[in-house]
Amino acid sequence: MKETIMAKGKDSQKSTKKAPAKTLKEKREDKKAKKAGNA
Repeated sequence: MKETIMAKGKDSQKSTKKAPAKTLKEKREDKKAKKAGNA
C-alpha cells in the first residue's frame, strides 16, 4: 500500500513539473501586472 502511494506521489510531481506552469496568456498578463506594479 505504501509503495503505491509513494509511486503516485512521484508521478504527480513529475506531471506537474513537465506541464507548463503558465499559458502564454497568463505570462502576458503577468508582464502587464508587473509593469503596472513597477510604474
